[in-house]
Amino acid sequence: MICAGRRQLLLCGLGQGFGARLMSAGAGRLCVPRAATGFGLAAGYSAATLGQTRPADSAGPDLRPLVAGVRPSVVPVGTYGATASPRFGFRGSGFVVADGSIIATNAHVLPAPAETGAGQGTRLAVLAQTAAPGREAGDLRFATLLAQDKALDLALLRIDGPPLPALALSTSDQAAEGQSIALMGFPIGGALGFAPVTHRGIVASVTTVALPAPTAAQLDPRALARLRTGNLQTLQLDATAYPGNSGGPVFDAATGEVIGIVNMVLVRGSRETALSAPTGITYAIPVRYLRSLLEEAGAARR
Repeated sequence: MICAGRRQLLLCGLGQGFGARLMSAGAGRLCVPRAATGFGLAAGYSAATLGQTRPADSAGPDLRPLVAGVRPSVVPVGTYGATASPRFGFRGSGFVVADGSIIATNAHVLPAPAETGAGQGTRLAVLAQTAAPGREAGDLRFATLLAQDKALDLALLRIDGPPLPALALSTSDQAAEGQSIALMGFPIGGALGFAPVTHRGIVASVTTVALPAPTAAQLDPRALARLRTGNLQTLQLDATAYPGNSGGPVFDAATGEVIGIVNMVLVRGSRETALSAPTGITYAIPVRYLRSLLEEAGAARR
């Protein structure tokens, strides 16, 4: 926690699984505790509550053409159980990459392995989008885990069925501070229907966070490479994200290319204030880490 007088600031994941991350300003280190439970609209929150934010930033390019192009590629990620109620259990956002059969999302969005599988009657799934504005996602696609990097909070899912339109990933290794961006996802899940929501902002800062040192049992080739490259780079965004935005794309407002993946938000006090009093400070994983994971999984677009 970042303590400032009597006020506490909390960095936490935005998906249903949370994977909360707490940063100690005094020690200058990042702690990754065990996953906490998610939260929804249980405390009397409504669409009106979500509107109690700072005025929208009207500067920047017209996003209408980009939103129309990005929308069909952003999907709700969750689990499906034929006897569950609801049958689709929303956990976070994701987006289509590579050849159209791969979904990128956060590792903390995914359920524990014991929660899915044939023996549990529950499977990983996404709801494919339609390009029509005002229409909800509804084309159920089952998914399997292709690859994940828990330290970077990234995961790749392979979906069944015909390919979906994939988003272009930026080839730049460095986002620019002050760069105009937009993020898209499902901020309050299915409370108002699964229709993607867009928020705009800027890259406020490109900074680094220290990952916990791996134990001897965790020293695989990936961990050794990370030790050599140093701390994890992250994007601090001046943009508002809510529960459910985890795993959604952050894209350049001029080109539509993905530059990051939403994974954390700064909140005041408890997690519930992410809804009632959003800070407008969001964190995202730079897309270069996603490109590397796609290459490792042999799923990079050729």
